Amino acid sequence: MDQNKHPTTPPVCSYEGSDYQDSFWETGTRRYEDAVEAVALQRLLNQPGKLMLELGAGAGRNTPRYADWQRVVLLDYSRSQLVQARERLGDSQRYVYVAADIYKLPFVAGLFDGATMIRTLHHMADPKLALENVRGVLAENAVFILEFANKRNLKAIARWLTGKQKWNPFDHEQVEFVELNFIFHPKEIRRLLKKSGFTLQKQLAVSFFRANWFKNHIPHDRLVAIDSALQSTGAWAQFTPSVFSRTIASGNSPMPAENDFFRCPICGHPLPEACSSQICPGCGHTWEYRDGIYEFRIQPES
Repeated sequence: MDQNKHPTTPPVCSYEGSDYQDSFWETGTRRYEDAVEAVALQRLLNQPGKLMLELGAGAGRNTPRYADWQRVVLLDYSRSQLVQARERLGDSQRYVYVAADIYKLPFVAGLFDGATMIRTLHHMADPKLALENVRGVLAENAVFILEFANKRNLKAIARWLTGKQKWNPFDHEQVEFVELNFIFHPKEIRRLLKKSGFTLQKQLAVSFFRANWFKNHIPHDRLVAIDSALQSTGAWAQFTPSVFSRTIASGNSPMPAENDFFRCPICGHPLPEACSSQICPGCGHTWEYRDGIYEFRIQPES
């Protein structure tokens, strides 16, 4: 996959300066969603590995769930989210913090033997380009766990049937319901995964009871247990707002040269993992390393 074929990339949804981790996850209102996503990840990512790429890592909510992996690269477009992740997880050779654009991934081809993208694809205006770039940095037979927002969920179907919603949950086109927030049809995601070089192994339906009524009237542990029991139905029907997929990178992948890790997002020249700022020998651009975070955004936010 040649990431340099796209000199301009689609717009990016940035969480720079956001209190997303505190306001969305740590207030307790999303406790159920967090718990059932943990169950899904445990089911789908059930083997150890060497180098994991966590795409859209944010403040590191899911990172501790990859305990069986030797190293984890946390990638997010927002530097402030990575600062929070570093504060939570600390400095360790096990974690690498990278501010970068998924449409311009700064890694050499075939580097990772695993990757996850949780609650991130719904910000991708061009999901095909994003998935192609992910495949490009994965080794042959690498595992890739993808979560996506499902447009064909029961609430959307009910709203459409009663005339409260214009867009059809059964057609395959992605819907932008808020700026840079997209929902996708499961069949379209399966098509894009196959076209991007992934083989689907397993699907789980997740978050059956996201409506507040359930969370307010059914004890948390019971709600999580019921959701857990139903997740396997995703193999044949997907009507939940969230769907998790386990895929394998199919086809051949190049073997990275020794000491090659990063890849200049501008010219594609390989770069080492230096733990310091470095000048690209190919184009002369300076890529900054500051406060434990690699900066590989071509036009970083101030």
